[in-house]
Amino acid sequence: MLLESELSQLVLVDYQTRLMPAIFEAPLVLANAMRLAQVAQLMQVPVWGTEQNPSKLGENPPELRALCQRTLAKMQFSGVEEGLGEWLRPPVKAPTGNARSLPKHLQKPSNTPTERSSIVIAGCEAHVCLMQTALHLLEDEFEVWVVTDACSSRTERNRDAAFDRLAGAGAELVTTEMVAFEWLRSAEVPQFRAVQALIK
Repeated sequence: MLLESELSQLVLVDYQTRLMPAIFEAPLVLANAMRLAQVAQLMQVPVWGTEQNPSKLGENPPELRALCQRTLAKMQFSGVEEGLGEWLRPPVKAPTGNARSLPKHLQKPSNTPTERSSIVIAGCEAHVCLMQTALHLLEDEFEVWVVTDACSSRTERNRDAAFDRLAGAGAELVTTEMVAFEWLRSAEVPQFRAVQALIK
């Protein structure tokens, strides 16, 4: 099963200015988060951010925030507990008029966009906010893809324990390049060169 850009959304969890100095391999992790967000924009994939207790831990870097459609300030460790799920799966509008009573061949085609149920997620700390958010998304029946090279914790052991637990719960573990090239699918699409430049 490959990722499809039309069915994907990207969630970037808590790359906050006061948290990142304590994070294992922070510069690499943040660089990959930026790459993911830039590729998502090229591929028209919605990007969402979260920030844990921003008054204490600071905001996400401005260049990352600028690539997000919205950023959720939260106190719960799981973004889903504070409304992220509603951003990712907006409520369906009830049909208007008597369209439902018409035979199928007379009904107007639905303009409802296809649900973007593949959530590509990355962030810090992997074993706390990222993991709890991802587990809640799985519970809510999203497909969850954890971008391992854009996630970290203060210690390698905590990060790796989170990956083990997430994989066991049904999340797919991927890398930044896997996501980029699965979204592209072909070297013939117009975005290929721009994405290739970001990866190099």
